[in-house]
Amino acid sequence: MLKLAVMVSGGGTNLQAILDAIEAGGITNAEISVVISNNPGAYALKRAQSHGIEAVCISPKSYETREAFHLALLEKLQSCKAELVVLAGCLIAMPELIVKAYPNRMINIHPALIPSFCGMGYYGLKVHEAVLARGVKVTGATVHFVDSGMDTGPILLQKAVEVREGDTPKILQKRVMEEAEWVILPYAIDLIANDRIRVEDGLVRILK
Repeated sequence: MLKLAVMVSGGGTNLQAILDAIEAGGITNAEISVVISNNPGAYALKRAQSHGIEAVCISPKSYETREAFHLALLEKLQSCKAELVVLAGCLIAMPELIVKAYPNRMINIHPALIPSFCGMGYYGLKVHEAVLARGVKVTGATVHFVDSGMDTGPILLQKAVEVREGDTPKILQKRVMEEAEWVILPYAIDLIANDRIRVEDGLVRILK
């Protein structure tokens, strides 16, 4: 059984998609060991508690240095024996210390089709604002492994979503979540939990 540590910063809608998929059998051979948030007011922590899952806030504001905060995060992940770290709406850039501890064992969901609209400054509604400002006709979501760069790790899955006339950033955000994020993030976890992913020369291969 693959032990998951899910890291969140806000409401936890992607966390809920994972929980729902586990309960419905869409994710097999995996369980959530801990949910960690940098935000003490994150509703995602309540979602975890309602499912009997350990919910922990580790905030950088509680530590004198960023390094101490990073060490506390790593210590918690290791103490929970996390085998896969899932960044599900986590607005913290993972330090090299943690990335190196989980090589190809940390995934992130990004609300665009990488390499478009990704990297520094592209998060949350800002992504969808940029998509609409550019006038692209198709956007989507990407699940990728986390490396030392910003949204530069090997891509596991992508799903396209139509941009429609009259979309606002919030309307588009909701459609991308419902049609892409909540679909491919659970699927990616299931693939990893069932040993169907290989990373070779920076590229992901899905085994049948």
